[in-house]
Amino acid sequence: MSPVLYFLPWFLLLASSAHALEFNEVQAGKSTITFAYKQMNVPMEGKFTRFSARIAFDPERSNAAQARIEVDLASIDTGFSESDDEVAGKLWFNAKAFPAAQFVSYGVRVLGGNRYEALGKFSIKGKSMDVSAPFTFRQEGAVAVFDGSFTLKRLDYAIGEGIWSDLATVANEVQVKFHIVAASSPAKK
Repeated sequence: MSPVLYFLPWFLLLASSAHALEFNEVQAGKSTITFAYKQMNVPMEGKFTRFSARIAFDPERSNAAQARIEVDLASIDTGFSESDDEVAGKLWFNAKAFPAAQFVSYGVRVLGGNRYEALGKFSIKGKSMDVSAPFTFRQEGAVAVFDGSFTLKRLDYAIGEGIWSDLATVANEVQVKFHIVAASSPAKK
């Protein structure tokens, strides 16, 4: 038997197991949750400084992928402390009564190439709705980068009540963006 033919099955076995990585160790210090909206038709941006994320993603088994992201609403950073206090308050997030927003996936759709769509429930301020969040997946060795976003309508969640429900002041659409970096561990078969 040729040495090449003898080692070929072993090489193929090693090559297939090298691709069986599950990205599930989120690196919080390298990950971000940001948002963009318009206030009096002026583009504005902000971020959340505290959140937790748990994911399990194997590109070879995307149908088994899972994600759970929880955001501490009091950690909002709009760049202005007065705005942060107002948005964490009762008319906006009411962070004392509802301290966290949460996204929990129930499926992932393959869109082609490195593009996917996470399907799940987004909950904030006591309301839950289905959302879809398109994202890209980029593998850099044993680390993966997930970049994506989804748009929510703030009034659907009673965010910005009373005088703040005027859409000429603050637009209804808020784009939530995520950049999640996760290390891998061998996938479970």
